[in-house]
Amino acid sequence: MKVYFDNAATTAIDPDVFEAMKPYMLEHFGNPSSIHSHGRQVRTGIERSRKMVADLLNAAPAEIFFTSGGTEADNTAIRCTVSDKGIKHVISSKIEHHAVLHTVESLVKKGVKVSYVELDDKGLVNYDHLESLLKNNPNSLVTLMHANNEIGNLLDIERVGEMCDEYNAIFHSDTVQSMAHYVHDTRKLNLDFAVGSAHKFHGPKGVGFLYINHENKIHPFIHGGAQERNMRGGTENVYGIVGLAKAMEIAYSYMDSHRKHIEGLKTHMIEKLKASIDGVAFNGVSNELDKSLYTVLNVCLPPNDDNDMLLFNLDIEGVSVSGGSACSSGSSIGSHVLAELNRDQNRGAIRFSFSKYNTLEEVDYAVEKLAQLYQPETTSA
Repeated sequence: MKVYFDNAATTAIDPDVFEAMKPYMLEHFGNPSSIHSHGRQVRTGIERSRKMVADLLNAAPAEIFFTSGGTEADNTAIRCTVSDKGIKHVISSKIEHHAVLHTVESLVKKGVKVSYVELDDKGLVNYDHLESLLKNNPNSLVTLMHANNEIGNLLDIERVGEMCDEYNAIFHSDTVQSMAHYVHDTRKLNLDFAVGSAHKFHGPKGVGFLYINHENKIHPFIHGGAQERNMRGGTENVYGIVGLAKAMEIAYSYMDSHRKHIEGLKTHMIEKLKASIDGVAFNGVSNELDKSLYTVLNVCLPPNDDNDMLLFNLDIEGVSVSGGSACSSGSSIGSHVLAELNRDQNRGAIRFSFSKYNTLEEVDYAVEKLAQLYQPETTSA
């Protein structure tokens, strides 16, 4: 049996999404910047997709800009805001995705001051400290992710937005993991920037978007042609854009039923793990449904001689999982997120991340194979 529980890294493309993309791969091949009929036909597909995304976010089409993915969108929002708005202070956290963390770190070399909000031992934001930072640092950019990609912790995005509005700060949130899994009503959230990446919600890889509140004006990050209303040079990834919009439409249409299904899988796995492995625990608050992203469960496992081979051994059994962010795979430094939690380094960690395609049978199989690695005869003395 082969099971895939690494959906936070990427999801399988929905067949209906692929069908929506196919005409723009095989038939509608014109350059959308061309004024002839072939180009106009493709341009129509892009603008129809833009309106679909905007409607789902309760935004205006002019506030949606298509990008190559979440990383580019995050870089655009942070770098261009700092340079265009004269920002001298950025507030972030040390458990952000590297698309944000490394971008923020690079700004220090340009003289920008960076403050990191305090986190508790589960990785939850200290909102009192955040407010103190905002009070003492006017004209700040706040960049805090909505849902952590490794441990699933959810930010109270409405509360942070209200704080930023009160203290006249600009608010960017990396919403890649939560986009299309939760409703993001941009007219109710005090967000200046939000981002999406299609392959996180059963769309194609290599395409995403940046939402820019209409009250915010920034210059392009990528220069070239006049595409994306002069905000992102380069010929558009047309079939990717069409696929993104279709995937997002499907996700919103079935959000409640998909969430119920996935929460059932997650709850079942938590119960099975507790019953099968002595000493199992959970990183962050990923086992608390009301505080965590429902698609992610980060498991903290007992000390074991074979913990370094944990992912490899599960892969041999046909179980695909992750130890953290896919962007850090192959790195010898380990998870920067788990390091911030001061967890016992002798304990193993696995991120299980679920999708609408997973089943209870797959959960049972994965837990069974994992439990076999923690039988008494294989456990460290």
